[in-house]
Amino acid sequence: MDYPSTTFTTPVPAYTESDTPDYSDYDTGSNESTGMCDRKWVREFRGQVESPLFWSIFIIGAVGNMMVVWIYTTVRNRLKTMTDVYLLNLAVADLLFLCMLPFWAIDGVNGWNFGKSFCKMVSAVYKINFFSSMFLLTCISVDRYIAIVQVTKAHNLKRKRLYHSKLACLGVWSVSAILALPEFIFAQVKQDLSGQTFCALVYWNNTNNRTKILVLSMQICMGFCLPLLVMFFCYSVIIRTLLQAKNFKKHKALRVIFAVVFVFVLSQLPYNSLLIVEAMQAYNTTITDCATVTYFDIAGQVTKTLAFTHACLNPFLYAFIGIRFRQDLFRIVRMCLGKGGSSKTHVLPKRPSVISDTDTLPALSI
Repeated sequence: MDYPSTTFTTPVPAYTESDTPDYSDYDTGSNESTGMCDRKWVREFRGQVESPLFWSIFIIGAVGNMMVVWIYTTVRNRLKTMTDVYLLNLAVADLLFLCMLPFWAIDGVNGWNFGKSFCKMVSAVYKINFFSSMFLLTCISVDRYIAIVQVTKAHNLKRKRLYHSKLACLGVWSVSAILALPEFIFAQVKQDLSGQTFCALVYWNNTNNRTKILVLSMQICMGFCLPLLVMFFCYSVIIRTLLQAKNFKKHKALRVIFAVVFVFVLSQLPYNSLLIVEAMQAYNTTITDCATVTYFDIAGQVTKTLAFTHACLNPFLYAFIGIRFRQDLFRIVRMCLGKGGSSKTHVLPKRPSVISDTDTLPALSI
Protein backbone atom coordinates (compact mmCIF):
# COMPACT_ATOMS: atom_id res chain seq x y z
CA MET A 1 0.00 0.00 0.00
CA ASP A 2 2.15 2.85 -1.20
CA TYR A 3 1.45 6.53 -1.09
CA PRO A 4 -0.04 8.54 -2.57
CA SER A 5 -1.09 6.18 -5.39
CA THR A 6 -0.08 3.61 -7.98
CA THR A 7 1.59 4.72 -11.17
CA PHE A 8 2.65 3.11 -14.41
CA THR A 9 5.65 4.76 -15.93
CA THR A 10 8.27 4.19 -18.56
CA PRO A 11 11.94 4.25 -17.55
CA VAL A 12 13.44 7.73 -17.37
CA PRO A 13 17.09 8.67 -17.66
CA ALA A 14 17.84 10.17 -14.25
CA TYR A 15 15.49 8.48 -11.83
CA THR A 16 12.40 6.32 -11.45
CA GLU A 17 9.38 7.83 -9.75
CA SER A 18 6.71 5.91 -7.91
CA ASP A 19 3.28 6.94 -6.74
CA THR A 20 3.16 10.27 -8.51
CA PRO A 21 0.24 9.83 -10.86
CA ASP A 22 -0.90 13.40 -11.09
CA TYR A 23 2.48 15.07 -11.03
CA SER A 24 5.11 13.16 -12.96
CA ASP A 25 5.77 13.42 -16.65
CA TYR A 26 5.37 10.28 -18.72
CA ASP A 27 7.30 9.60 -21.87
CA THR A 28 4.62 7.57 -23.54
CA GLY A 29 6.42 6.98 -26.76
CA SER A 30 3.37 8.27 -28.60
CA ASN A 31 3.19 10.81 -31.36
CA GLU A 32 1.80 13.50 -29.13
CA SER A 33 3.50 16.83 -29.62
CA THR A 34 4.40 17.13 -25.97
CA GLY A 35 5.51 13.50 -25.59
CA MET A 36 3.83 13.24 -22.21
CA CYS A 37 0.44 12.51 -20.68
CA ASP A 38 -1.93 15.17 -19.42
CA ARG A 39 -2.52 14.35 -15.73
CA LYS A 40 -5.06 17.09 -14.98
CA TRP A 41 -7.92 14.61 -14.58
CA VAL A 42 -5.98 12.62 -11.98
CA ARG A 43 -5.12 15.78 -10.05
CA GLU A 44 -8.77 16.79 -9.98
CA PHE A 45 -9.79 13.32 -8.83
CA ARG A 46 -7.33 13.41 -5.94
CA GLY A 47 -8.52 16.81 -4.78
CA GLN A 48 -12.25 16.25 -5.17
CA VAL A 49 -12.67 12.57 -4.28
CA GLU A 50 -9.61 11.11 -2.58
CA SER A 51 -8.96 13.87 -0.06
CA PRO A 52 -12.52 13.87 1.43
CA LEU A 53 -12.38 10.08 1.66
CA PHE A 54 -9.05 10.26 3.48
CA TRP A 55 -10.53 12.68 6.01
CA SER A 56 -13.54 10.41 6.51
CA ILE A 57 -11.34 7.34 7.04
CA PHE A 58 -9.21 9.32 9.47
CA ILE A 59 -12.15 10.51 11.59
CA ILE A 60 -14.00 7.18 11.73
CA GLY A 61 -10.85 5.14 12.30
CA ALA A 62 -9.49 7.50 14.94
CA VAL A 63 -12.73 7.35 16.96
CA GLY A 64 -12.91 3.54 16.82
CA ASN A 65 -9.27 2.91 17.66
CA MET A 66 -9.17 5.52 20.42
CA MET A 67 -12.12 3.78 22.03
CA VAL A 68 -10.17 0.51 21.98
CA VAL A 69 -7.15 2.16 23.59
CA TRP A 70 -9.46 3.87 26.09
CA ILE A 71 -11.03 0.58 27.15
CA TYR A 72 -7.71 -1.22 27.54
CA THR A 73 -6.09 1.58 29.53
CA THR A 74 -9.14 2.33 31.72
CA VAL A 75 -10.87 -0.94 32.56
CA ARG A 76 -7.91 -2.93 33.80
CA ASN A 77 -4.51 -2.30 35.25
CA ARG A 78 -2.58 -4.71 33.09
CA LEU A 79 -2.87 -6.76 29.91
CA LYS A 80 -3.72 -10.35 30.77
CA THR A 81 -3.66 -12.35 27.52
CA MET A 82 -1.82 -12.47 24.21
CA THR A 83 -4.71 -11.04 22.28
CA ASP A 84 -5.07 -8.17 24.76
CA VAL A 85 -1.49 -7.20 23.93
CA TYR A 86 -2.04 -7.61 20.19
CA LEU A 87 -5.31 -5.65 20.13
CA LEU A 88 -3.80 -2.72 22.02
CA ASN A 89 -0.77 -2.64 19.71
CA LEU A 90 -3.05 -2.96 16.67
CA ALA A 91 -5.13 0.02 17.81
CA VAL A 92 -1.97 2.09 18.36
CA ALA A 93 -0.57 1.09 14.95
CA ASP A 94 -3.84 1.96 13.21
CA LEU A 95 -4.02 5.31 15.03
CA LEU A 96 -0.49 6.28 13.97
CA PHE A 97 -1.24 5.05 10.45
CA LEU A 98 -4.42 7.14 10.30
CA CYS A 99 -2.60 10.23 11.57
CA MET A 100 -0.61 10.25 8.32
CA LEU A 101 -3.73 10.43 6.12
CA PRO A 102 -4.45 14.15 6.71
CA PHE A 103 -1.06 15.00 5.23
CA TRP A 104 -1.84 13.00 2.09
CA ALA A 105 -5.30 14.59 1.98
CA ILE A 106 -3.73 18.05 2.06
CA ASP A 107 -1.12 16.94 -0.47
CA GLY A 108 -3.91 15.91 -2.86
CA VAL A 109 -5.42 19.39 -2.77
CA ASN A 110 -2.56 21.84 -2.25
CA GLY A 111 0.56 19.81 -2.98
CA TRP A 112 3.32 19.02 -0.48
CA ASN A 113 4.36 22.10 1.48
CA PHE A 114 5.90 20.43 4.54
CA GLY A 115 9.50 20.03 3.40
CA LYS A 116 11.77 17.11 2.51
CA SER A 117 12.53 15.94 6.06
CA PHE A 118 8.87 15.80 7.00
CA CYS A 119 8.15 13.99 3.73
CA LYS A 120 10.59 11.27 4.74
CA MET A 121 9.26 11.10 8.29
CA VAL A 122 5.59 10.91 7.32
CA SER A 123 6.32 8.31 4.64
CA ALA A 124 8.37 6.13 7.01
CA VAL A 125 5.93 6.39 9.93
CA TYR A 126 3.06 5.61 7.61
CA LYS A 127 4.73 2.46 6.28
CA ILE A 128 5.94 1.29 9.73
CA ASN A 129 2.39 1.30 11.02
CA PHE A 130 1.01 -0.25 7.85
CA PHE A 131 3.31 -3.26 8.20
CA SER A 132 2.75 -3.39 11.96
CA SER A 133 -1.01 -3.53 11.44
CA MET A 134 -0.72 -6.38 8.94
CA PHE A 135 1.67 -8.38 11.14
CA LEU A 136 -0.48 -7.88 14.25
CA LEU A 137 -3.52 -9.19 12.38
CA THR A 138 -1.39 -12.23 11.59
CA CYS A 139 -0.44 -12.60 15.26
CA ILE A 140 -4.10 -12.43 16.28
CA SER A 141 -5.01 -15.22 13.87
CA VAL A 142 -2.18 -17.36 15.29
CA ASP A 143 -3.34 -16.65 18.85
CA ARG A 144 -6.90 -17.62 17.93
CA TYR A 145 -5.53 -20.84 16.47
CA ILE A 146 -3.63 -21.63 19.68
CA ALA A 147 -6.52 -20.69 21.98
CA ILE A 148 -9.14 -22.74 20.10
CA VAL A 149 -7.26 -25.58 18.42
CA GLN A 150 -4.50 -26.10 21.02
CA VAL A 151 -6.67 -25.46 24.10
CA THR A 152 -4.77 -27.65 26.58
CA LYS A 153 -1.38 -26.41 25.53
CA ALA A 154 -2.63 -22.81 25.57
CA HIS A 155 -3.88 -23.18 29.14
CA ASN A 156 -0.66 -24.80 30.39
CA LEU A 157 1.54 -22.15 28.79
CA LYS A 158 -0.67 -19.17 29.59
CA ARG A 159 1.96 -17.12 31.42
CA LYS A 160 4.67 -17.89 28.89
CA ARG A 161 2.31 -16.98 26.05
CA LEU A 162 1.77 -13.52 27.51
CA TYR A 163 5.53 -13.01 27.71
CA HIS A 164 5.94 -14.30 24.17
CA SER A 165 3.22 -11.94 22.93
CA LYS A 166 5.19 -8.96 24.20
CA LEU A 167 8.31 -10.25 22.47
CA ALA A 168 6.26 -10.79 19.31
CA CYS A 169 5.04 -7.19 19.39
CA LEU A 170 8.60 -5.97 19.85
CA GLY A 171 9.61 -8.06 16.85
CA VAL A 172 6.68 -6.75 14.81
CA TRP A 173 7.63 -3.13 15.39
CA SER A 174 11.34 -3.84 14.73
CA VAL A 175 10.73 -5.71 11.47
CA SER A 176 8.24 -3.03 10.35
CA ALA A 177 10.83 -0.32 10.94
CA ILE A 178 13.33 -2.23 8.80
CA LEU A 179 10.78 -2.75 6.02
CA ALA A 180 10.03 0.99 6.07
CA LEU A 181 13.63 1.96 5.32
CA PRO A 182 12.93 2.38 1.56
CA GLU A 183 10.44 5.10 2.44
CA PHE A 184 13.03 6.96 4.46
CA ILE A 185 15.70 6.51 1.79
CA PHE A 186 13.74 7.25 -1.38
CA ALA A 187 11.09 9.78 -0.27
CA GLN A 188 11.72 13.12 -1.95
CA VAL A 189 9.89 16.38 -2.61
CA LYS A 190 9.47 16.85 -6.36
CA GLN A 191 7.90 19.52 -8.53
CA ASP A 192 5.70 19.19 -11.61
CA LEU A 193 5.54 21.43 -14.66
CA SER A 194 2.95 23.69 -13.03
CA GLY A 195 5.23 24.31 -10.05
CA GLN A 196 3.21 22.22 -7.57
CA THR A 197 5.32 20.18 -5.17
CA PHE A 198 4.59 16.62 -4.08
CA CYS A 199 6.08 13.96 -1.82
CA ALA A 200 6.99 10.78 -3.71
CA LEU A 201 9.43 7.89 -3.88
CA VAL A 202 12.33 8.49 -6.26
CA TYR A 203 14.15 5.22 -6.82
CA TRP A 204 17.71 4.72 -7.95
CA ASN A 205 18.14 4.40 -11.68
CA ASN A 206 19.28 0.87 -12.54
CA THR A 207 18.66 -1.84 -15.11
CA ASN A 208 15.00 -2.84 -15.43
CA ASN A 209 14.11 -0.74 -12.37
CA ARG A 210 15.40 -3.46 -10.04
CA THR A 211 15.18 -1.25 -6.95
CA LYS A 212 11.55 -0.35 -7.52
CA ILE A 213 10.62 -3.95 -8.30
CA LEU A 214 12.37 -5.15 -5.14
CA VAL A 215 10.54 -2.62 -2.95
CA LEU A 216 7.16 -3.44 -4.51
CA SER A 217 7.77 -7.18 -4.23
CA MET A 218 8.70 -6.83 -0.57
CA GLN A 219 5.55 -4.84 0.13
CA ILE A 220 3.30 -7.34 -1.68
CA CYS A 221 4.87 -10.39 -0.03
CA MET A 222 5.23 -9.07 3.53
CA GLY A 223 2.21 -6.78 3.61
CA PHE A 224 -0.33 -9.03 1.92
CA CYS A 225 0.72 -12.54 0.86
CA LEU A 226 2.31 -13.63 4.15
CA PRO A 227 -0.56 -12.36 6.37
CA LEU A 228 -3.13 -13.85 4.00
CA LEU A 229 -1.47 -17.29 3.96
CA VAL A 230 -1.14 -17.40 7.75
CA MET A 231 -4.71 -16.23 8.28
CA PHE A 232 -6.02 -18.73 5.74
CA PHE A 233 -4.22 -21.62 7.42
CA CYS A 234 -5.16 -20.65 10.99
CA TYR A 235 -8.80 -19.92 10.29
CA SER A 236 -9.18 -23.03 8.12
CA VAL A 237 -8.05 -25.24 11.01
CA ILE A 238 -10.21 -23.25 13.43
CA ILE A 239 -13.28 -23.77 11.23
CA ARG A 240 -12.61 -27.50 11.07
CA THR A 241 -12.22 -27.62 14.86
CA LEU A 242 -15.46 -25.70 15.45
CA LEU A 243 -17.41 -27.92 13.07
CA GLN A 244 -16.31 -30.94 15.08
CA ALA A 245 -17.24 -29.37 18.42
CA LYS A 246 -20.49 -30.17 20.20
CA ASN A 247 -22.86 -27.80 22.00
CA PHE A 248 -21.27 -24.80 20.33
CA LYS A 249 -22.94 -22.01 18.40
CA LYS A 250 -20.98 -22.65 15.26
CA HIS A 251 -22.87 -20.23 13.03
CA LYS A 252 -21.87 -17.21 15.14
CA ALA A 253 -18.21 -18.21 15.27
CA LEU A 254 -18.06 -19.00 11.57
CA ARG A 255 -19.78 -15.73 10.71
CA VAL A 256 -17.05 -13.76 12.46
CA ILE A 257 -14.26 -15.75 10.81
CA PHE A 258 -15.72 -15.29 7.34
CA ALA A 259 -16.21 -11.57 8.02
CA VAL A 260 -12.57 -11.15 9.08
CA VAL A 261 -11.15 -12.98 6.05
CA PHE A 262 -13.62 -11.42 3.61
CA VAL A 263 -12.90 -7.86 4.72
CA PHE A 264 -9.15 -8.45 4.60
CA VAL A 265 -9.26 -9.88 1.08
CA LEU A 266 -11.78 -7.34 -0.19
CA SER A 267 -9.81 -4.37 1.11
CA GLN A 268 -6.28 -5.54 0.27
CA LEU A 269 -6.47 -7.77 -2.81
CA PRO A 270 -7.47 -5.12 -5.43
CA TYR A 271 -4.67 -2.73 -4.51
CA ASN A 272 -2.01 -5.41 -4.23
CA SER A 273 -3.10 -6.74 -7.63
CA LEU A 274 -2.41 -3.32 -9.11
CA LEU A 275 0.97 -3.25 -7.36
CA ILE A 276 1.82 -6.49 -9.16
CA VAL A 277 0.87 -4.87 -12.47
CA GLU A 278 3.00 -1.86 -11.54
CA ALA A 279 5.99 -4.09 -10.80
CA MET A 280 5.54 -5.81 -14.17
CA GLN A 281 5.27 -2.41 -15.84
CA ALA A 282 8.49 -1.28 -14.16
CA TYR A 283 10.30 -4.35 -15.49
CA ASN A 284 8.90 -4.30 -19.02
CA THR A 285 6.95 -1.23 -20.04
CA THR A 286 3.91 -2.34 -21.99
CA ILE A 287 1.33 0.32 -21.08
CA THR A 288 2.16 3.42 -23.11
CA ASP A 289 -1.23 4.80 -24.09
CA CYS A 290 -1.99 7.95 -22.07
CA ALA A 291 -5.66 7.10 -21.57
CA THR A 292 -4.81 3.64 -20.26
CA VAL A 293 -2.16 5.04 -17.92
CA THR A 294 -4.66 7.54 -16.56
CA TYR A 295 -7.30 4.87 -15.98
CA PHE A 296 -4.78 2.75 -14.09
CA ASP A 297 -3.85 5.77 -11.97
CA ILE A 298 -7.49 6.34 -11.06
CA ALA A 299 -7.95 2.63 -10.32
CA GLY A 300 -4.86 2.71 -8.12
CA GLN A 301 -6.23 5.60 -6.10
CA VAL A 302 -9.64 3.97 -5.68
CA THR A 303 -8.19 0.62 -4.57
CA LYS A 304 -5.69 2.35 -2.27
CA THR A 305 -8.50 4.21 -0.53
CA LEU A 306 -10.37 0.91 -0.18
CA ALA A 307 -7.27 -0.65 1.37
CA PHE A 308 -7.02 2.19 3.89
CA THR A 309 -10.53 1.49 5.17
CA HIS A 310 -9.20 -1.61 6.92
CA ALA A 311 -7.81 0.63 9.66
CA CYS A 312 -11.40 1.81 10.31
CA LEU A 313 -12.82 -1.69 10.41
CA ASN A 314 -10.23 -3.36 12.66
CA PRO A 315 -11.84 -2.19 15.95
CA PHE A 316 -15.21 -3.60 14.87
CA LEU A 317 -13.77 -6.88 13.57
CA TYR A 318 -11.39 -7.60 16.42
CA ALA A 319 -12.56 -5.75 19.55
CA PHE A 320 -16.18 -4.60 19.45
CA ILE A 321 -17.39 -8.10 18.52
CA GLY A 322 -16.73 -9.15 22.12
CA ILE A 323 -19.79 -8.96 24.36
CA ARG A 324 -17.71 -8.13 27.42
CA PHE A 325 -15.81 -5.46 25.50
CA ARG A 326 -19.08 -3.75 24.59
CA GLN A 327 -20.30 -4.07 28.17
CA ASP A 328 -17.15 -2.36 29.43
CA LEU A 329 -17.62 0.40 26.87
CA PHE A 330 -21.26 1.00 27.78
CA ARG A 331 -20.41 0.93 31.48
CA ILE A 332 -17.75 3.62 31.08
CA VAL A 333 -20.08 5.73 28.92
CA ARG A 334 -22.79 5.52 31.58
CA MET A 335 -20.28 6.57 34.22
CA CYS A 336 -19.16 9.54 32.15
CA LEU A 337 -22.79 10.56 31.71
CA GLY A 338 -23.43 10.13 35.43
CA LYS A 339 -26.08 7.46 34.95
CA GLY A 340 -25.08 4.99 37.59
CA GLY A 341 -22.00 3.20 38.76
CA SER A 342 -18.97 4.52 40.51
CA SER A 343 -17.14 7.45 39.03
CA LYS A 344 -13.84 5.68 39.60
CA THR A 345 -13.15 3.48 36.66
CA HIS A 346 -10.52 1.44 38.45
CA VAL A 347 -13.16 -0.37 40.48
CA LEU A 348 -14.72 -1.84 37.37
CA PRO A 349 -14.51 -5.63 37.24
CA LYS A 350 -11.72 -6.86 35.08
CA ARG A 351 -12.84 -8.89 32.13
CA PRO A 352 -11.10 -11.61 30.20
CA SER A 353 -9.90 -10.90 26.69
CA VAL A 354 -12.35 -10.62 23.83
CA ILE A 355 -10.59 -13.73 22.59
CA SER A 356 -10.23 -15.61 25.83
CA ASP A 357 -7.78 -18.44 26.37
CA THR A 358 -10.42 -20.48 28.13
CA ASP A 359 -13.67 -19.45 26.49
CA THR A 360 -13.85 -19.71 22.71
CA LEU A 361 -17.41 -18.47 22.34
CA PRO A 362 -16.73 -14.86 23.37
CA ALA A 363 -13.63 -15.04 21.22
CA LEU A 364 -15.48 -15.44 17.94
CA SER A 365 -19.15 -14.63 18.53
CA ILE A 366 -20.81 -11.31 17.87
